Amino acid sequence: MSILIARDQGIASPALVPAEGDLARDHAGAALTIGLINNMPDAALKATERQFMKLLQAAAGPRRIRFHCFSLPSVKRSPEAKWHVDSEYCDLVDLKHQKFDGLIVTGAEPIAPDLDQEPYWRDLTELIDWARVNTRSTIWSCLAAHAAVLHLDRIERQRLPSKCHGIFDCEAVTGDPLTRDAPAPLKVSHSRLNEVTERDLAQAGYQVLTRSAQAGVDVFVRQYASRFVFFQGHPEYDALSLQREYLRDIGRYLAREREVYPALPVSYFDAATEEKLARFEKRAKHQRHPALTNDLPALTLRTDIAAGSAAAALFRNWLRYLGAEADAPLPAPLTSEPPVPR
Repeated sequence: MSILIARDQGIASPALVPAEGDLARDHAGAALTIGLINNMPDAALKATERQFMKLLQAAAGPRRIRFHCFSLPSVKRSPEAKWHVDSEYCDLVDLKHQKFDGLIVTGAEPIAPDLDQEPYWRDLTELIDWARVNTRSTIWSCLAAHAAVLHLDRIERQRLPSKCHGIFDCEAVTGDPLTRDAPAPLKVSHSRLNEVTERDLAQAGYQVLTRSAQAGVDVFVRQYASRFVFFQGHPEYDALSLQREYLRDIGRYLAREREVYPALPVSYFDAATEEKLARFEKRAKHQRHPALTNDLPALTLRTDIAAGSAAAALFRNWLRYLGAEADAPLPAPLTSEPPVPR
């Protein structure tokens, strides 16, 4: 998928592709080239495309963006999702034959007990090594962030006592340009079972930019030839993303695909909805059956979740960084990468 994103272009579909002539008419040097390596689970695949496209469009201002979608070929897909990737996405082989200003890499739903046992591990580590010297900056989101620091510095993620799931107030702890003019606090969606700790990151030389008293480290960075930006959370999530995940997990519980009933997302539903969902949980535990999903109550979100405000600030500043660096020539793509320092 290759798309030219401009401020006034509507994004009605993730498969909206301009004609080749439109791409050719774009003024040389006026656009940033950004790749999305979308490894999200099948159910979130298309939503993730839309979220990042709309986010980049809102953050870019007058600047145009050449946006290319990829996915690691070793991520297991359903036939329908595989067809979408095969027909709409660019081939990952083409990534290393082009020059990218920035990359955004998402995580994949884990299926192995350890990250380095995942079927996509080799593809992902090759991408990490390539991005270190062939992009101006790369964003690693959620599980991709955990995988990157494991590969780069052998920082092991730690299992949390319970899922970190909800909207969390995060504070900027440095004056980094990435958080300039960001709202205080930054309200960020987190949805994860594991974390990397601030102590481990600091010992390895990473700089923490934002943190939450409840959720821990949020955004952190490390400078290589490329500036690596890591998100433990999901600033790109739209207002309903956590709701969709929560309802998915309820469905899995009722279908006996998971044994533990999901906890409510933190600071997300309004008080009346939380009361209704608590009553539904008691009923679900006594009448566990997939058909019970038909009786789920209407859901209302809190009015103060500020969906998208954190992402708008972070990505606007990220694009400014890429634009300021654009005058400095990128090196030619490497055919092999230097070894990662240990």
